[in-house]
Amino acid sequence: MSTGSAVLRVTGNGRDDDVPGVPISAARRRGRPQAIYGVALWVFIGVATTLFTLFVVAYIMRMSNADAAAIAMPRQLWISTALLLAGSVLLHRARVASSDGEVERARQWMRAGGATALLFLAAQWWAWQALLERQVTAVGNPAGSFFYVLTALHGLHVLGGLVGWTIAARAVRRVTDAREAAWRIGLTARYWHFLLLVWLALYASFTWITPEVARIICRTP
Repeated sequence: MSTGSAVLRVTGNGRDDDVPGVPISAARRRGRPQAIYGVALWVFIGVATTLFTLFVVAYIMRMSNADAAAIAMPRQLWISTALLLAGSVLLHRARVASSDGEVERARQWMRAGGATALLFLAAQWWAWQALLERQVTAVGNPAGSFFYVLTALHGLHVLGGLVGWTIAARAVRRVTDAREAAWRIGLTARYWHFLLLVWLALYASFTWITPEVARIICRTP
């Protein structure tokens, strides 16, 4: 077999395995952890989705009781929602830039995405303080209890996402070809899209599932 037949051909389509001079076996070995991490993330997303779904179901059942009372959502949640949406868009832009080999743009979008995540957590804390000022605590009110528990749980998932963001940001900072870090940024962006969808579902549940709606869903008289 000739030397050229054991070397990858440059196709120019931006895929991570299209690196000139890398033996095919080495490229395959390098692709294995990427595939494993990708599958692991989907599994984690599935487990986390199940967890949040069970909490929302429990929230609906609890809100159908006679002693349940809805709480007005603080306006700060609009800010946190916008920040999480912006973070999802920014990380998507970082993924596109890294796939195109634009390392500086990828770094800029990554930094901006990380900043919005921190601001999101700050806005959530601000919303907590606004509720506490209205005497809405984690005890004595089922809606308040679920709100604090679910927003705290979601916030922990955001903190976990920041760990992955840090790893991806360090990777793109150390490379000269952003395509080498594209798969890490892609995983981070995928997780951020998941966080956004979960938050939108939680926000909708807190806003629209009143005791009356919960009783209709649960068929409680």
